[in-house]
Amino acid sequence: MKKKVVIGLSGGVDSSVAAYLLKEQGYEVEALFMQNWNDTVGLKSEECPFEEDILFAQMVAKKLNIPFHFVDLSTEYRAQVIDYMFSEYEKGRTPNPDVLCNREIKFDVFMKKALELGADFVATGHYCQKETIIKDGKEIYQLIAGEDGNKDQSYFLCQLSQEQLAKAMFPIGHIIKPEVREIARREKLASADKKDSQGICFVGKVDLPVFLQQKLKVKKGRIIEIIADKADQIIPASDALEDISKPYAFTPEMGVEVGTHNGAHFFTVGQRRGLNVGGKVEPLFVIGTDVIQNIVYVGMGHEHPLLMRKALFIPKSEVHWIREDLKPTADCERNYDIRIRYRQPLQKGKLIFKEEGLYIHFEVPQRAIVSGQFAAWYDNGELIGSGVID
Repeated sequence: MKKKVVIGLSGGVDSSVAAYLLKEQGYEVEALFMQNWNDTVGLKSEECPFEEDILFAQMVAKKLNIPFHFVDLSTEYRAQVIDYMFSEYEKGRTPNPDVLCNREIKFDVFMKKALELGADFVATGHYCQKETIIKDGKEIYQLIAGEDGNKDQSYFLCQLSQEQLAKAMFPIGHIIKPEVREIARREKLASADKKDSQGICFVGKVDLPVFLQQKLKVKKGRIIEIIADKADQIIPASDALEDISKPYAFTPEMGVEVGTHNGAHFFTVGQRRGLNVGGKVEPLFVIGTDVIQNIVYVGMGHEHPLLMRKALFIPKSEVHWIREDLKPTADCERNYDIRIRYRQPLQKGKLIFKEEGLYIHFEVPQRAIVSGQFAAWYDNGELIGSGVID
């Protein structure tokens, strides 16, 4: 009897080719399209991405002769992804909605809907791979980076569990993007030359401050520049983990006012755009924000020393293990490859496990470590765990 796979068919080329490959492999394939967003506030295009996406998805399903289903998850998406996003920005943190979308929507609510359709497995068009090993007589699922280093999306799945991976399939993880396009053109799939989606998962490319203004108020505040020469007074002299893993603390007296902004909660460390301060030899970058006093602190130059940090901290409650069998049972240290943002090359570092949580100490100082983002750690291309940066 054929195994049934329900594919999350988004209307893009990746999920379209994933559906084609599954059918070629002999699975009983059905398509499930999810609508997660129908608001156009803040979108940079007048077009509604949903209307175009569902049309492409329907055309692909018809071409492949597979059943097409629709589910509206916009209520769950707003509650579990967008409201969380607003809440984090309001606190001066920078969330990653794509990671949340995968954990809370695609591999939770959506997966449950797919299983209600009788699915044995649920597939997506992510560029990552899944392997199964046996350890102590038990099946363990590995999340492996995609073969295409330029498109690897394992980072976005860094919060998945063993239970979610057990039912997941990633049909295109072993091939590279140009081959995916080639297959789509060869099979005359409608999405073959459709542009990749950009911006927030299921929302699209947005003007972030405009989008956030749905919930967060415009609030005029000061932009304070801290010159690089002040760095030695701010960077901890101690190498103690508790000190070097904290975001830098600034006060207005440390710098000079160079402009104004519309709300510190609209900015994040490392940001350049939106400051609108001219007359500088090099561009200004955000080095810190204070949402209580509504101040944005900036420094001149891409390599400003206050943009760099040696370490970060993840509270115990925010540490997540995909490989629960590798979770330490006592204080210890382990070397891993680490990523703190999508598409960042893997960085060498040491994970130091303590009662209060997890410290990551990098071999080379990292630029723009941002509270609210996810740090993920890998071993030989396998994603082992992740956590929310404090």
